[in-house]
Amino acid sequence: MTGSLKRIGALFYARNLEFVRDRAALVWNLAFPLLLVLGFTLIFSGPPKPLMQMGVVGELPAAYAPLRAVPLLKIIPYDEEENGRLKVRHHQLDLLLSPGTGRYWINPDAPQGAMAEYLLRQAVPVPLVRETLSGRAIRYGDWLLPGVIGMNLMFSGLFGVGFVIVRYRKNGVLKRLRATPLSAAEFLCAQLLSRILITLVVSLLVFLVAYGLLGVPLLGSGWLLLLIALLGGASMASLGLLVAARIQNEELASGLLNVISMPMMFLSGVWFSLEGAPAWLQQLAAWLPLSQIIAAARAVMLEGAGWAEVAAPLGWVLLFTLCCITLGCALFKWSHR
Repeated sequence: MTGSLKRIGALFYARNLEFVRDRAALVWNLAFPLLLVLGFTLIFSGPPKPLMQMGVVGELPAAYAPLRAVPLLKIIPYDEEENGRLKVRHHQLDLLLSPGTGRYWINPDAPQGAMAEYLLRQAVPVPLVRETLSGRAIRYGDWLLPGVIGMNLMFSGLFGVGFVIVRYRKNGVLKRLRATPLSAAEFLCAQLLSRILITLVVSLLVFLVAYGLLGVPLLGSGWLLLLIALLGGASMASLGLLVAARIQNEELASGLLNVISMPMMFLSGVWFSLEGAPAWLQQLAAWLPLSQIIAAARAVMLEGAGWAEVAAPLGWVLLFTLCCITLGCALFKWSHR
């Protein structure tokens, strides 16, 4: 009995010592929960979310100034009337006001539409023409699908390229490939193209199943949505390539890829909107490539956005992809020696 306890005690001590010496495990078990709590605290520490949202086409004249003093009423400016009306149709905006034409639009089926109309009538002593719009609300599942597809692109691209290349390097596969006529550029090109194809096919299948079974909307071009998925997969795969360019340790690669992917997942609006987050955090999150991918996909699917509306985010993603590929190829080594 005493010998058994000693053996258990020795293994217990050895295992704890192994855990303490494993810096990656130590970070994940101690630092990551704290960072998670800190991150969610920052995301949801902004001002109270408004009870109602009113869109305004153009400038708000002085006669409408009392609207700015209404508590928990958020006024959102719109340059184009059609964009605001689309939001009203899908219950994403409670009321759209056009001071220049003396009209406003509401959706009678929207829960807050009647309240927004009442506040407008009470705060503004100006005769206005009432018009109604119809359309179904955007369900959470409809809004969530582009985020889930973007998240899948991220994890598949980062780990499918980054982790695999590091494993090849550690196991000596890259060293053996170096002895063949295969060049580094050819190897990296094959890795990227393979992963991009896989992520594209998987994303397409996920969307088709959701479109057929759940009835998720596609108000824009399907070809444009496919291009967004293509650029998204390419950007994440190229980022994985950059991370794996020289690393030889799988644990370090896994840690770095998780450090990159986890904050990006929470800050890119995969599961929830960042509307309640501080302004500086929203601006920071907007620069993330995954944020641009998801925002463009949602614009095409839920708002019917065209090529012109998503050109800017797609241009930024393309530039990010080219930079990662260039740096990754320049830094790539077959082995650590």
